[in-house]
Amino acid sequence: MSAHFIAEVSSNHHSDLGRCLRFIDSAAEIGCDSVKFQLFKIDQLFSPEVLAAREELRQRKAWELPVEFLPELSRYSHEKGLQFSCTPFYLDAVDELTPYVDYFKIASYELMWTDLLVKCAKSGKPVVLSTGMATIDEIQKAVQTLRDAGCKDLTLLHCISGYPTPIDECNLAAIKTLHEVTQCPIGWSDHSVSQSVIHRAVNHWGASTIEFHLDLDGEGEEFKTGHCWLPEQMKEVIAQLQDSALTNNWLAADGNGEKVPSATELPDRAWRADPHDGLRPLQATRLQYRN
Repeated sequence: MSAHFIAEVSSNHHSDLGRCLRFIDSAAEIGCDSVKFQLFKIDQLFSPEVLAAREELRQRKAWELPVEFLPELSRYSHEKGLQFSCTPFYLDAVDELTPYVDYFKIASYELMWTDLLVKCAKSGKPVVLSTGMATIDEIQKAVQTLRDAGCKDLTLLHCISGYPTPIDECNLAAIKTLHEVTQCPIGWSDHSVSQSVIHRAVNHWGASTIEFHLDLDGEGEEFKTGHCWLPEQMKEVIAQLQDSALTNNWLAADGNGEKVPSATELPDRAWRADPHDGLRPLQATRLQYRN
């Protein structure tokens, strides 16, 4: 089983068009299906009193993606065979992105912002919604809001908004829960940077989409947080999941759950310790060795 892989550039682009294009090159080279950016303006992302109090948030203005990059990013992504997506973090961003994106991605932090959900849905574009930090009730409300506003193509991403996410907090079983509750395709937005977590999400829990944070070289603004993948790391994961022979081997290893001796075990059953004296093989087997 494979999945749709989304390379999330986030704020690792340094507002540099050349570096943005290198991210697109890298996403294509390692086997991704989509590349995704974020469109935000700091003064429309945080409240005035928080910005006034926290210098480190004001400094994030340098992380903003210039709107004028959008036509070239979309064109170049399509030229490289990738879908182009972007997360809107202010309402006008939806209008700015609609001509260029193949689908909208809504971030976990915006899940409760009804106006944004409605505007994305009314664009007619598919929507991918991350569900980090949310309760089932909050998720159901968001799904209903999107559907009522006309969204016909909705994918949810199970997500843990911890950067990085400890493996024992990934709770991949929630993929099944979300599908049962919403009947949407469910994927995994990864912050664990763990190959085993992604393999498990796809091959055991049926994640239809994998989103991951990509950095080119360890020099991106978010790389230091510890939740970003480097290209060669993810290239290996994607190659393994696209290898049908390898995937079939993993699936074959699951079996049917019935606990019975396997075919390869049958010859050794006779060579177990006999319960009467603790010696091998069983007494019935010993008979053939007696003169």
